[in-house]
Amino acid sequence: MTQVVRQTTRDLRRHNRAALLSSLYLRGPVSRLELVAESGLSAATVTNVVSELIADDVVAEAGSVESDGGRPRTLLAVRPEFGHVVGVDVSETHVEVGLFDFTLGTLGTVRHPLVGTRLDPDEVAGLVRTGIAEVFEGGQPDAVFGVGIGVPGAVRDGGIVHAPTLGWRGVDFAELIHPHIQAPLHLDNRARTLGQAEAWRGAGRGAERAIVALLGVGVGAAVATAGRSHPGITTSEWGHTVVKAAGAACRCGSHGCLEAYVGTEAVVRRYADQAGKEPVIGDESDGELARIVAEARNGGPAAEVLAETGEYLGIGIANLINLLSPDRVVLSGSAGAIMGPAILPAVRDAVGRHALGYLAERTEVVLGRLGPEAVALGAATLPIAELLANGGRTG
Repeated sequence: MTQVVRQTTRDLRRHNRAALLSSLYLRGPVSRLELVAESGLSAATVTNVVSELIADDVVAEAGSVESDGGRPRTLLAVRPEFGHVVGVDVSETHVEVGLFDFTLGTLGTVRHPLVGTRLDPDEVAGLVRTGIAEVFEGGQPDAVFGVGIGVPGAVRDGGIVHAPTLGWRGVDFAELIHPHIQAPLHLDNRARTLGQAEAWRGAGRGAERAIVALLGVGVGAAVATAGRSHPGITTSEWGHTVVKAAGAACRCGSHGCLEAYVGTEAVVRRYADQAGKEPVIGDESDGELARIVAEARNGGPAAEVLAETGEYLGIGIANLINLLSPDRVVLSGSAGAIMGPAILPAVRDAVGRHALGYLAERTEVVLGRLGPEAVALGAATLPIAELLANGGRTG
């Protein structure tokens, strides 16, 4: 027998509130009239829900805009001071913790290198706890909606982390953090959190299907597909797709992976080999990559390595375009921010040669807009997403 699930009036009100708050958060400031047109709800329903959100201090009126032949329309926007969230980026080389307001404005960040930790889960968790305490220096804010953590691996069963690049297999990382904080905890893959951040606040905003490339020590990709309330985010192990048969050794154990050519330490090592120097890796690899980019302006080994990096990255992106047909590809992550401007022309050229023409011509390849704290900011979207789904209610 088929069971019929009936929606109550309360369920419907909760759904309407969540949908309208999500629209305001992701697309605001907007007017009540725009909310009516976008949501398909009646003007009376929108007015009632907006009045509730204003009364609860979640939303406020934010100026006005001229209308066609009528009175100016009042704009609505979420209030940054409604509350706070914490975002944590656990990478292969560092832990970065950021404190953000409700609209993801940065209030403070701290960064700790993973030097000497041997990537031991207890020690890494200790740095996360220390970073959270540091961004709360002076006292924890009254409303902290949650702590989001992005990790370089898969997260299962609420907090069990499988991260081969850290040597973690089935690590209950959530349990190492949660007892020490007074806020809900959320864990997810770094590439997914970055993809959500770029889709919400960065270069992926407004795209029907955006691929956000996480370029760092590791390489990953998230696909953000436009949705009625939130973009849908999926991830892939793009960095471990093969771009050269029998190519360079990758830390995953295979050869010729994209990560072995465009990851931060891979670029640094190739440069060191060509220049006859010792590679500068670990937490200092970002600084060394920036130095290589600066040196490349004068030609020589640095320029050759960056040209090769742009070619391989373009091949990897062309594969994604042929498979997924996005309208936008965003180069993000720490390495994307450092070398993206220098290699973007070479990347676009390689995409044009390797992707199918009719797909390449409708895909723009752009740089991320969120800066070095992009992954920590992305992790902060995890508690925000849950709050939006609850219509801004924490109880």
